[in-house]
Amino acid sequence: MVLGARVRDIRHSRDMTQEQLAEFLEVSPRYLAGIERGERNLTLDSVDVLADQLGVDSLTLLSRR
Repeated sequence: MVLGARVRDIRHSRDMTQEQLAEFLEVSPRYLAGIERGERNLTLDSVDVLADQLGVDSLTLLSRR
């Protein structure tokens, strides 16, 4: 759940909808929603890629505020 909450926080801080962020990340809105709800189990490699795409450190996505 931490990862999903952090992705949602980043999305909100950028004033983006799920659809806009999904398009930016080149994933489906449904997949992004699953990440934000904690329904997707990402590998560490996937977390690294996601963090790079968002322009943040991987630990930012995995640690509580």
